[in-house]
Amino acid sequence: MIVYDVLGDVVCGGFAMPMRDGYAQEIYLVTSGEFMSLYAANNICKAIARLSRRTRSVCSLAGVICNSKNIPGEEALVREFAERVNSRMIAYIPPRANIVQVAEVNQRTVIDYAPESEQAEVYRQLAREIMENTTYTIPTPPLEMHELEELARSHLTV
Repeated sequence: MIVYDVLGDVVCGGFAMPMRDGYAQEIYLVTSGEFMSLYAANNICKAIARLSRRTRSVCSLAGVICNSKNIPGEEALVREFAERVNSRMIAYIPPRANIVQVAEVNQRTVIDYAPESEQAEVYRQLAREIMENTTYTIPTPPLEMHELEELARSHLTV
């Protein structure tokens, strides 16, 4: 399993290598409601769809994870994006809690540093979702640029 945490400011083809080489079979996309992050996630969906047409490829989309940036309408936007690419949003990670930075500074994970925290429970629930997931799809069809822009405009407010 490979989890891609899509950076909104970086869109490159390097994510396709593990899929192309057969290392990625169950792909989870981590994105936010930021347009560039959704754009990059959509590009990964295009790669999954393209590679799935190869006879030796076994990669599929296992779900979308919303790593919130606290944007109004973000959860609904990412949920609809997931549905529009023939998948589902398997988790919503609330805006980054301060405990994440504290754990990082202490060179520990949140679950190790603050196991009883709300943030640790969010991560445990995500792990359960991934471990119990049996729904894998091929994105059909990934969104065209104008569709992605329209989707973002329909959910995001000023």
